[in-house]
Amino acid sequence: MATRKKNGALDGAGSILSTVAGPADAKPPTSLGAKTPESERLLEKVVSDMALAAEMPFNPTKPLEYGEDALAPHEGARHTPSTPPATASTTTEDIASPKVGDGTPEIGQNPLNGPLDRVRVDDSGRALTTNQGVKVGNNQDSLKIGLRGPTALEDFILREKITHFDHERIPERVVHARGSGAHGYFESYQDLSKITRAAPFAKAGKKTPVFVRFSTVAGSRGSADTVRDVRGFATKFYTEEGIWDLVGNNIPVFFIQDAMKFPDVIHSVKPEPHNEIPQASSAHDTFYDFAGLSPETFHMQMWVESDRAIPRSYRMMQGFGVHTFRLVNAAGESRFVKFHWTPLAGTHSLVWDEAAKLAGADPDFHRRDLWEAIEAGHFPEWELGLQVFTEGEAASFGVFDVLDATKLIPEELVPVRPVGRLVLDRNPDNFFAETEQVAFCTAHVIPGIDFTNDPLLQGRIHSYVDTQLTRLGGPNFHEIPINAPIAQVHNNQRDGFHRQAINRGRVNYEPNSLAGGCPFQAGARGFNSYPEPVEGSKVRGKPELFAEHYGQARLFWKSQTPVEQAHIINAYRFELTRVQTPAVRERIVAGLANIDAGLATAVASQLGIAVPAPLPRATELPIPDYQPSPPLSLLARPGKTGIRTRRIAILVAAGVDGDTVRELYAALLKEGAQPRLVGQRLGKAESYSGHPLDVEITLETSPAVMYDALVLPPGDAAMLALSRDGRALEFVREQYRHLKPILALGSGAGLLEAAGIPPRLPDGGADWGLIMGEGEPAAAFAAFKAAIVRHRVYERETDPPRV
Repeated sequence: MATRKKNGALDGAGSILSTVAGPADAKPPTSLGAKTPESERLLEKVVSDMALAAEMPFNPTKPLEYGEDALAPHEGARHTPSTPPATASTTTEDIASPKVGDGTPEIGQNPLNGPLDRVRVDDSGRALTTNQGVKVGNNQDSLKIGLRGPTALEDFILREKITHFDHERIPERVVHARGSGAHGYFESYQDLSKITRAAPFAKAGKKTPVFVRFSTVAGSRGSADTVRDVRGFATKFYTEEGIWDLVGNNIPVFFIQDAMKFPDVIHSVKPEPHNEIPQASSAHDTFYDFAGLSPETFHMQMWVESDRAIPRSYRMMQGFGVHTFRLVNAAGESRFVKFHWTPLAGTHSLVWDEAAKLAGADPDFHRRDLWEAIEAGHFPEWELGLQVFTEGEAASFGVFDVLDATKLIPEELVPVRPVGRLVLDRNPDNFFAETEQVAFCTAHVIPGIDFTNDPLLQGRIHSYVDTQLTRLGGPNFHEIPINAPIAQVHNNQRDGFHRQAINRGRVNYEPNSLAGGCPFQAGARGFNSYPEPVEGSKVRGKPELFAEHYGQARLFWKSQTPVEQAHIINAYRFELTRVQTPAVRERIVAGLANIDAGLATAVASQLGIAVPAPLPRATELPIPDYQPSPPLSLLARPGKTGIRTRRIAILVAAGVDGDTVRELYAALLKEGAQPRLVGQRLGKAESYSGHPLDVEITLETSPAVMYDALVLPPGDAAMLALSRDGRALEFVREQYRHLKPILALGSGAGLLEAAGIPPRLPDGGADWGLIMGEGEPAAAFAAFKAAIVRHRVYERETDPPRV
């Protein structure tokens, strides 16, 4: 790292990369470190935003709203932006695709044509109007009979504005209500036509536009991002053959085996109906009452009690199609398939104390993280892998049924084959119009993708479409721009709420001659269901292999590292401690006894109860003895993107070594990290090198849980001031307690001592996550980077924590 004196060009760059706070009074930076098209656009947008806002320090027309002046209509104040990005929703608006258009908006226009460009509206230079296009002369006051008189009923402008406001919300999703999404593309690695005719896999290098929505399952729209929960991972492929929705989760299995039980499991995990408590939490009686009486849930329980349920970000979690689907090629040959998304950033999680505190400090933590990464040009990326196998191979597995959604196929049995990559490179323009109104459905498949008889999947095929009819106002939700395919739509459907298409002619049926037989069915070119032979009586029940509930739960437990196993035990302790009914707790521990005696004993001990007898099993079939599967551990995938997008706190105060801080700041930016100067107050932090630093965010508004690592720079006076600040000391303690890497340079080490940070690990070994920069700064920085890549110092963890 070369010394960079007076390096003001990067000051405040971390605040440009963030969406929270910024320096009190400072010129914006002229660089964000690494010079990329994305960073240049982001810098241009923020600087022009600031300049545009500064042009109107107050509302100059406000006095005209009162007295005699109010009787004469007046135009509103306005200023012309210096650059189009100043008024853009996102810096990624010019990233094009066949769905969003060429990415070049017409400023001041409302073009109702083209792909998504036809509904992107820009108001620059335009007068305010009603929804009917009538220019509004006064948007400050309702129409009154005299200045102090009653409001006139004829005020159609007021009525339209208030009525629209009263109806701006639609019913939230019953599940997956809390979410965030982005546009991007899927790129196929190779031609897969031998196994499927699905359009996205037609040739190597083919790109298909997508929209992806991530979500939590149990909470409402207003719940926090970091709760312990399953995460949705839903991908909408806009193919030339129509829309394919791969609607999955970040966990490859589910709680139940048949859609008949879906309302029950969701009712049980939702807030209890008598008091609407608790929000976005499974830690209550009704969920565990249902779960203990439904032993098929125990495999999924193990995943949810693990760190999988508290991911560090959406960008750092896997995704799965959950069900077994079919791939069908042009010759009509079928194979079974399981879908896997694997993040290039690695599979990383939060620790529970951190997740709980983040829910209060920044309930939008995951949503903000996704937005900021894309805005900065650090586009999230996943690899799509397939487990492909024949029906004969499926029958040979023997100990589980591939139609059972509570079971997975170990990768040792069927390896995952990488077939393409998913890149998210564009944020939405409008959250409601895109992320909230996007409608996913497992029934949306294309030629080459087909269903199996998985009874949970079969129910979802109906449920999702039925849900959208209520949420989005009727059967025309497919015409909402985010849901519209890029493939041409031609059918005989007409009318209904919110119909947009204006169809020519008088024919709305088939067959017909009055329209020349059009639209006509496509025959072999269209979607045709795989002709699976089926024979049997009408019954309500499940196959015998579905009755084995504990083998794969035991497989998951055995495949976790000791750290992950400890976290599962602690999660059960937390969840079941919040349960009030002793019999419900005991029933869950009795189920754990069928999984692993050590697990059951540990959980029972934490709850202060004896280990009960194991739950009776639903089958006499032996519990399968699977070998451990290392890919089931989160730690098996450290990632390939280094420290890109990691949030790094640099604590500063008056008397800090500004030159060293700027040097570190520049080096972190160059690596793609997001450094922030965190201080006691906004304003200048005087540097003993003579060049003050601008504090970007405060300890009060940006607690330790929001950062992945910590830097304590040199400066005797600064570290002394911070050592007298309880918030600074707690910041350091929480970074240590949550197992984060800490770089202490020179006198910065004194703050560690003041905070009571142990210099060595609990076993007496060296703490590789505590880097002391007494010698060459470059070596210390290299060790710090390596520690951040490893994510957490799990060897530091004790229960209860030492600090």
